[in-house]
Amino acid sequence: MPKTKDKTPRGEGRSAAFQLRIHPQLHQQLRTLSDDENITLACWLKDLARRELRRRGIEPMG
Repeated sequence: MPKTKDKTPRGEGRSAAFQLRIHPQLHQQLRTLSDDENITLACWLKDLARRELRRRGIEPMG
C-alpha cells in the first residue's frame, strides 16, 4: 500500500523546499514512526508543525 502524501492545496506554484539536517539515529526513529502510520516523513513533520501551531493558538496557513 502506498504511503499517504500531503494533499493540502499548494496555492500558486510549488511549495517552498525546506532542508533539515538531523542525526541519522533521530532520522531513523522518525521514519519508523511515519512508517507505522503509513505516511511519508515529510507529511508526518508537516502534521506535527500544524498541530504545534494550533496548540499555540495559531491557525496554520497551508
